[in-house]
Amino acid sequence: MLITHRHSSEGTDRSTHGPNGVETRTWDRVQQLLAEDGPLTAADLASRLGLTPAAVRRHLDLLAEQGAIEERELATAGGRGRGRPARAYVLSEAGHAGMSSDYADVATSALRYFAEHAGADAVGEFARERSAQLERRYAAQLPSTGGDVRARAEALASVLSADGFAATIRSTGAGLPVAGVQLCQGHCPVLHVAAEFPVFCDVETEAFSRLLGVGVERRTTLVQGEHVCTTFIPLDALPITTSSETNNSDERSNL
Repeated sequence: MLITHRHSSEGTDRSTHGPNGVETRTWDRVQQLLAEDGPLTAADLASRLGLTPAAVRRHLDLLAEQGAIEERELATAGGRGRGRPARAYVLSEAGHAGMSSDYADVATSALRYFAEHAGADAVGEFARERSAQLERRYAAQLPSTGGDVRARAEALASVLSADGFAATIRSTGAGLPVAGVQLCQGHCPVLHVAAEFPVFCDVETEAFSRLLGVGVERRTTLVQGEHVCTTFIPLDALPITTSSETNNSDERSNL
């Protein structure tokens, strides 16, 4: 799902100084790439967009002026070398907010009212029921991979991206005690809700474990101020029974 740029009514008069249609589409694509794969440098973005680094930097400067992106120092293997480190960019909090649905505030207000009148446990029950519905839908879209956790994780990232989470699978690098990959979610359509009601993050992590058949670990979140949510997925762990396997077993027992 393409996440589009929302224009602010504040600031510069866009009728004379604002981006044209082509520029707006470029801004949308830049933000989408930063959500999916950030931090990215201007050179990275130029290569992916088929533009010159100078053209990309102009777009980055304008997005930075709007507060939609922010700089991050790019980590390098072996530490910092001589000279200035390459400037890399990620979405800012305002950038994520601009990519969110206009209904986010309404949803948060509704849940706050729900918590005040029905209790915090009621919100938790709602979060678990919503997660169960999503889990059933995702399970139906994940292929049987014969125990190939990575292939199943890549399929999960694909269906999450279709729901607006800008999800990717990234290697964790060599030298770690447990072989695994990271599920990265560069955007969260329910970020405002999760910030006030973290149970939504908790039940999502539990659902990932069942969908992938292994115990996973949430390591960073957008709610905590990171530029991406990361979930570690071990590749050599003992399998657990997934929800889809349980449903298939129940169906066979009823035949």
